Amino acid sequence: MATKKNNKLKIIPLGGLGEVGKNLTVFEYKKDIIIVDCGITFPDETMYGIDIVLPDFTYLVNNKDRIKGIVVTHGHEDHIGAIPYLLKEMNLPIYATKLTVGLIDNKLNEHGLLRSTERNIIKPKDRIDLGGFNIEFIRVNHSIADSVALCIRCDAATVVHTGDFKIDYTPIDEEVIDLPRFAEIGNEGVDLLMADSTNVELTGFTLSEKSVGKRFIELFDGVQSRIVVATFASNVHRVQQIIDAAVVHGRKVAVSGRSMINVTTTAHELGYLNIPKGTLIDIKEINKYDDHEIVVISTGSQGEPMAALSRMAVGEYRQFSITAGDLVILSASPIPGNEKMVMQVINNLFKLGAEVVYEKLAEVHVSGHARQEELKLMHTLVKPKFFIPVHGEYRMLKHHAELAQTLGMPEENALIASTGSIIELDKNSCREIGKAPSGVTLVDGLGVGDVGNIVLRDRKHLSEDGIFIVMVTMSKGKTVAGPDVISRGFVYVRESEELINEARNVVKAALQKCEDKKITDWNKIKGAVRDALDQFLYEKTKRRPMILPILMEVKQ
Repeated sequence: MATKKNNKLKIIPLGGLGEVGKNLTVFEYKKDIIIVDCGITFPDETMYGIDIVLPDFTYLVNNKDRIKGIVVTHGHEDHIGAIPYLLKEMNLPIYATKLTVGLIDNKLNEHGLLRSTERNIIKPKDRIDLGGFNIEFIRVNHSIADSVALCIRCDAATVVHTGDFKIDYTPIDEEVIDLPRFAEIGNEGVDLLMADSTNVELTGFTLSEKSVGKRFIELFDGVQSRIVVATFASNVHRVQQIIDAAVVHGRKVAVSGRSMINVTTTAHELGYLNIPKGTLIDIKEINKYDDHEIVVISTGSQGEPMAALSRMAVGEYRQFSITAGDLVILSASPIPGNEKMVMQVINNLFKLGAEVVYEKLAEVHVSGHARQEELKLMHTLVKPKFFIPVHGEYRMLKHHAELAQTLGMPEENALIASTGSIIELDKNSCREIGKAPSGVTLVDGLGVGDVGNIVLRDRKHLSEDGIFIVMVTMSKGKTVAGPDVISRGFVYVRESEELINEARNVVKAALQKCEDKKITDWNKIKGAVRDALDQFLYEKTKRRPMILPILMEVKQ
């Protein structure tokens, strides 16, 4: 006989709570598990040399035989970017809309997983069964086409997960969010709502995407120079509006940046981009046309150092050079933490003589996330018993919980969870009962998870104080050559000869003490050298470089 505990639904967010990005949520009922989204985030300033950040897959690996599949709400990196890395640990089917599957296919192909992975294309209003779960897909609006919310049902409870959404009454693809269906599901009874918290701090409604299209047409009007527009590669609706504005003004369109080319190609092939014949040209063909005939759509709206616009801004992009008079439009808001990089790109563009338009100067960007009034409408339609705010930093989750309470939600029914929380849900209760393994897995080049806290600590140390290398040749515990010193990022040896000579004497004294005490263990000798040097260098410079003693033995 099944126990009461076994008849409850477990929800385990492994990312996306207390942070923006890295979205991954586990739903577990009896022996069955489904995964909703599997995304990445980008490194912060403390993660030296790291390329991307993945969720910790430990819980999933430990339960991989129970997982029925990955259900994806939309095709942004923070929702699909980690899928190839998870699939290298286990083979799972994927369920997503057509454009989302197309973008996932690009990633699977890069990782050599395309042929071995089952992908299932679903449509809004579809319902599928995965183990003990029934999942319904509901159309929503967002800054990428083909976005869906989920209604997840099992015998224990019904959950509505909004994914990322906004309410846009005039979307570019004319596919309006299915508010009637949310209302119907609300009338049927919803135990838990999990809703996007990204814009909860902003009052009112998020503007329609169409408002940006009108602004592009205005900005393009009368411009005789080349126009470069930088935006998120995945914002297919924004790309469509840039193309539409170019067509209105008789301009050709070139696409720049690897991710922009990949997304644009996929979206066009699948019918999500309408590009009139003869409009799209290769960026290498730009010089065949006059300046007033050209629009370039580029990556780099977040100031990423290797993105196309950033390289244009410092004159290092081979295929296209910014010249005086060019109009550059940054059609995106800086992600928190990227503001300095974006401003540096803008400054560099101005130095090249370009005219730069960005969000502070003109309405060239609207968000894909719901503001307070849209969130209130979602809560009112769904009428959940319990609520867990998701997709946001802690302050966002807190504000969203308080917003739910203004609509009549009892305070104890709005649960602010964190990454790794194990939440237990049924018709009568929603509470945190424990913690699952959670955190981050760091990707550096081809290495996945091989860089941890100790390596990051060393990189931080090197970045702040440099390295001081001491090389000594020894034989039978006695010094026969050296010490020789190499300094990198600490002091310039040729200009600090007195300090270096004193440091050598400190090392010689430490080695002599070891010899006098008949210490032959190399680790102890290295430790004595390191301690003596650390104290000396700090007294002289008030800095503590990484000290690396290297002992070499020769046989005499």
